[in-house]
Amino acid sequence: MTLVRRAVPEDAEELLRLRQVMIDSVFASGDSTDWHAESLPTVRGRLASADGDFAAFVVDHPERPGALAALVVGTIEYRIGRANNPHGMVGHVFSVATDPDARRRGYARACMETLLDWFRAKGAAQVDLNASADAEPLYASLGFVRKPDPSMRLQL
Repeated sequence: MTLVRRAVPEDAEELLRLRQVMIDSVFASGDSTDWHAESLPTVRGRLASADGDFAAFVVDHPERPGALAALVVGTIEYRIGRANNPHGMVGHVFSVATDPDARRRGYARACMETLLDWFRAKGAAQVDLNASADAEPLYASLGFVRKPDPSMRLQL
């Protein structure tokens, strides 16, 4: 159906563009994109490391050469093991985005399924994500369930 591929350093600008699409749709922020230039070298470096704990999977836009239609990004981190995850490998999904003119074509689902396969191959026993209300049906159909979340954050 869809050609999902692993993102490469040359996709970094489009990856940041789609991340901004996601940020704007979830947070209705309208924030400046000035941070993109500072982030670009880091993103390119992470995309260049195919064996690391970071992966992005994309679908090329069918009508706009050089543009991406959809994106999912994930990382794996180690946490000390526990029941149901004795090795402590935890996947985290973030920056799931589809270009507004390419939605409802199954691109996000195809990218998510590829990312979940990558997590399995890397040995992650669980995968976490934060879901918007609009995206929750997709994640639920893939087996994700809501969890009680006592998360807190400190901005440094």
